[in-house]
Amino acid sequence: MTWPDAEVELDEALVRHLLREQHPDLAGRPLLYVDAGFDNSLWRLGDDLLVRLPRRLIAANLTRKEQHWLPRLAPVLPLAIPAPVRIGRPSDRFPWPWSIVPWLEGVPGDRASVTEPLDAGGRLGRFLRALHQEAPASAPFNPWRSVALRDRTGTFEDRLAVLQAHLDARGLRQIWKGALAANPHRDPPVWIHGDLHPANVLLSEGTVVGVLDFGDLCEGDPATDLGGALLLLPADGLQALKLEYGGVDDHLWRRASAWGALFGLMLLELAREDHPSYEGMARVGLERVLTYGG
Repeated sequence: MTWPDAEVELDEALVRHLLREQHPDLAGRPLLYVDAGFDNSLWRLGDDLLVRLPRRLIAANLTRKEQHWLPRLAPVLPLAIPAPVRIGRPSDRFPWPWSIVPWLEGVPGDRASVTEPLDAGGRLGRFLRALHQEAPASAPFNPWRSVALRDRTGTFEDRLAVLQAHLDARGLRQIWKGALAANPHRDPPVWIHGDLHPANVLLSEGTVVGVLDFGDLCEGDPATDLGGALLLLPADGLQALKLEYGGVDDHLWRRASAWGALFGLMLLELAREDHPSYEGMARVGLERVLTYGG
């Protein structure tokens, strides 16, 4: 897995043009390039807004999904999320929809550490409990996140084959085997974030203050998101998360551990290919899976 190249040229002149064309009341604000993620280019607009533009065609559909669903979910969630406050249309200069969202203070979890684990675990547990409500029939289905864990075995084994010389492959296979033996999620699918690894969690003063990047938002097994949380939190933070979330039995936790292993391998693969800043996050996360999972 490699970091994808942008399929369009995105620069300050283009962003300024789109703002003047579609949101002229914001066009005079200071504009500062922030970063390019896997799917979006990010530009800070003044002190309190962020412009998010898809970098590739596949991300345009994710933008539409966020524009539709996040304003509906944000009022019931106890942490800040980037629900769009303005919508950008495709134009002759840019072919896809784009968004203006609130600027959320904090540092992504791949660049900061949880130093207040009880508070962080409690906050994330309450957030996931609020999010993991039964999804409506119209909720998106994600072929990588909405499926049963067993359907991801091929991907797990492929990633492990590439990376096994650099980690405890035997231990991770035991985690996966234990998860496949656990009871599957039998209740109706719930809303899940779908990509809740540390880089998509905002930290400030050692605790969790926000959650980013809902491009993989979909229906699914709550274990998927709990697996992402496992990569972020130390032991006492995980206990606080379980307490606030409630109802985390052995079967759910075993499935969550396997999802955590899958996400950790993805992050380590990205780190070794072309995103080295992810390596520490991935290794710490996989060590937590081996220590506290299963």
